[in-house]
Amino acid sequence: MARKSLLKKESEAIKKAALQGLMIVVVSVVTLEATSLLQYYFSSKTITAEANRRAEGQLKATELQILSVTEQVETAVRNAAWSVEYQIGKPDSLAAITSRMVERNPVIYGSTVALVDKMVAPYSFQDGDHVTKSSLATEEYDYHSQEWFVKPLEAGAGYWSEPYFDEGGGNVIMTTYSVPVFVRGKPAAVFTADVSLDWLTELVGKVKVYPNTYNFMISRAGLIMVSPAETLVMRHSIQEVAEKTDGSEVFAEVGEAMLAGHAGDTQLKYKGKVLRVFFDTISRTGWSMSIIIPEDEIYGESKRMGFVVMLLQILGVLLLIVIIYFTIKNQKELNQASESKTRIEGELQAASDIQSSMLPKTFPPFPSRDDIDMAAAIVPAKEVGGDLYDFYIRDEKLFYCIGDVSGKGVPASLFMAVTRSLFRSVSNHEHSPAKIVTTMNDSLSESNDASMFVTFFCGVLDMKTGHMVYCNAGHNAPIALTDRIGELPVDSNIPLGIMPGFAFTEQEADIRYDDAIFLYTDGVTEAENIHHELFGEERMIKVLHTRRPASEQMACVADAVREFRGEAAQSDDITVLFIHYLGKEETGDKVLKITFDNDISQIPRLEGFIEEIREDTGIDAGLAMSLNLALEEAVTNVMMYAYPEGASGSVNLKAILKEGSVEFVLWDKGIPFDPTAAPEADTTLGVEERAIGGLGIHLVRNIMDSISYENKNGMNILTMIKNTK
Repeated sequence: MARKSLLKKESEAIKKAALQGLMIVVVSVVTLEATSLLQYYFSSKTITAEANRRAEGQLKATELQILSVTEQVETAVRNAAWSVEYQIGKPDSLAAITSRMVERNPVIYGSTVALVDKMVAPYSFQDGDHVTKSSLATEEYDYHSQEWFVKPLEAGAGYWSEPYFDEGGGNVIMTTYSVPVFVRGKPAAVFTADVSLDWLTELVGKVKVYPNTYNFMISRAGLIMVSPAETLVMRHSIQEVAEKTDGSEVFAEVGEAMLAGHAGDTQLKYKGKVLRVFFDTISRTGWSMSIIIPEDEIYGESKRMGFVVMLLQILGVLLLIVIIYFTIKNQKELNQASESKTRIEGELQAASDIQSSMLPKTFPPFPSRDDIDMAAAIVPAKEVGGDLYDFYIRDEKLFYCIGDVSGKGVPASLFMAVTRSLFRSVSNHEHSPAKIVTTMNDSLSESNDASMFVTFFCGVLDMKTGHMVYCNAGHNAPIALTDRIGELPVDSNIPLGIMPGFAFTEQEADIRYDDAIFLYTDGVTEAENIHHELFGEERMIKVLHTRRPASEQMACVADAVREFRGEAAQSDDITVLFIHYLGKEETGDKVLKITFDNDISQIPRLEGFIEEIREDTGIDAGLAMSLNLALEEAVTNVMMYAYPEGASGSVNLKAILKEGSVEFVLWDKGIPFDPTAAPEADTTLGVEERAIGGLGIHLVRNIMDSISYENKNGMNILTMIKNTK
């Protein structure tokens, strides 16, 4: 009975899965079809817009080229008309004018000056490589009845003739631009320039918006000037062609619009094909040009792509059916879900072990060294997490980092593994934290399809000097445990993996014997209790106030977080890294340091710095006041000249207290400049006579006993010495 019941349940489950599969297929088909229709609609609009843009662009470009030629012709005629008027009474000189017109203007085929009251019309035209002269004053030609002669006299202005075959003149198909010449207010002659239409046929024929584009041009009277069918040129009008064409009504409308000087586009059918017609008028001449594009040319590629997409959709549906079939077939395997779950949990545990093995976990990490004490730990919220830390010593420098990957689970752990590997790989041959972080960011940003990122802090600590260079990439500011406890100043750079090419900045700080740096992820400060209160930075710093060995300090922070959280579940990974610097204690001269942001408002901090020097050296109040004044000028000088307005940066000042003297070292990473190069200020001159600037460094020179400048490793270094005895 139990067996039958189990089989019945399996059968019902299979039927249910089959019904669900059928619904999925139906929904998929409907979705794919709707997607195809939308894709076709929008792609058709885009393709149509592109065809319009290309055709209209070609029409405008051709019009500009034609207008360039007509403008040259009109300008040449206008410029020479005065000489015709001047020579009108000397018929023998007119032939020289027409000859020069043709010789000097390659676009002009021929030229004549035809007198009104006499039968005089010397004509010059291109004949191969030379200019031939003849006369149009013949009974056969009768130039007085020609359009190019009559129309400009009637209009009293320049006129472009209808295209014509100039039989008895130039004997080529041409159009003529002619202007009337007046003498004492009366028309005396017509001055012309002929343009052969061969160049026009060649120009229009080259316009190819698509491979099978057709182009034609008509005159202002409708005569076909250019056409792919040469038998129509100069023999038929557009009206005659429209009467013999399929869709004659539409074609006739196009012809009427072109003759009326309009521009636009329309559709017509010819021999079963749908054509797109674009037309525009060539200003000044009255000609009109059209471009005819078969719609197959415009949408052919789109239709082919649509066919391919349809095949892919059919294949997709078939594949979906196959998938559903095998899903149903394997329905029985769902009973093994519990076993699979156990196996996955085991694999996650293995992944967690692998992830843990990638990070340093032996503490103390450098048992043979007595200048460093470190401890670190990660407490993941799940089996695997996205937090990381790492450190190692190379060339007597401690390279260390901490990071927090966006997201949780396996993707975050994989991104964490890549980040840690990149840190090791890049820092192995690079000393600058900024360059390390920049290279890592560029690598992580490539092919980051999951749009993940990691907040990251990287530092390099010189084990001999305690000088630390670091770069922050959107991470929590570390806590510096020096003579006071507070956040280490950090620049607001972006996390890694967001944008390639970002210019990360690095900063510097010096730590002394017994100073420490505490690095953490936001899982510490954002830990919540059952009342949804945050642990916060204030509680964390309170724990850090007591100095302890690294392992104890780390354990105290972890215990405090655990106690605060109570029964609430851990919501985020918790990672801490504690670096306790135990380099040799400074002996000999005492060194005092102060760092300013590039902000004039921080200058008053010098007063406390000088007061500390006074207490240690016993100098009198007058000397202390002088030193304060000199240092104010020096620091202000750096802020004004080393950093452009609005730029961030730091100004560092160190005082070395020696027996009988105090040595001040002022350094920055701003624009290189030497304040000591300023000429000595002439204080004997009046205010109006004295050059602007120079008094600050003059004051420093007079107060200090020695001042020198050098630029070393990209830093401005100003050294000032004041004898105290």
